[in-house]
Amino acid sequence: MDDAELLTKRNAYLDTLRGLYRRERLAGFLAVLVGAALIVPSRFVWSWPHAVIWGGYALLAIGWVLMLYVIFRRTAWRRANPFNPNV
Repeated sequence: MDDAELLTKRNAYLDTLRGLYRRERLAGFLAVLVGAALIVPSRFVWSWPHAVIWGGYALLAIGWVLMLYVIFRRTAWRRANPFNPNV
């Protein structure tokens, strides 16, 4: 097996790994952004109801849980499917 073929197989493996749980990762990232967008202005707008602020904290927590879920699931997939250039 030459280096070009090995590099092609490795890149395909990495592309597969990067594509796993993409929707969940994006949803978690957006939840963190929206949660932060609700919390940061609440420091300057005192008339905001507490439910909005707690909703922001809840979105932050949900977003981080989703992103940690993706990390653990991708790590588990990586351990179950190590890179094998002979396949």
